[in-house]
Amino acid sequence: MNYVIWVALGIFAVIPLLVFANRLKYNTMIKLLGRSLVAAAMIYVGFALAWGDNTWLVIEISGIIVYGLFYALSIKYNAIWLAFGWLLHPVWDVILHLFGPGTHVVPSWYAVACVSFDITVAAYIFYRMKVHTYQM
Repeated sequence: MNYVIWVALGIFAVIPLLVFANRLKYNTMIKLLGRSLVAAAMIYVGFALAWGDNTWLVIEISGIIVYGLFYALSIKYNAIWLAFGWLLHPVWDVILHLFGPGTHVVPSWYAVACVSFDITVAAYIFYRMKVHTYQM
């Protein structure tokens, strides 16, 4: 039952971001959601700092670099890179923090909520890409 609540929490939490993003022009929306992806990765650095775990601090900083790269690729090439970045982030959550070696770093409820948050953002980006393509 907890997982259902945690998934719902992630979907509920993403609503303000997507309502705001929906008011923006396509390119501005990409920048907002790209910066949001990097910010999402930065939260994990905060968890590592809170635990005082230097190994996980390095791992989480590498996440900022990885997701920042997806954002940069979306600016240079295509928003699909950003959508894939948002889809990769749940893999990070599940493999490292929900069932993997970093379970002590991130609370389970946060990892699960983040999965639904991230997938919802990725789906929204795909939707906006489709709408943008038809408007051109």
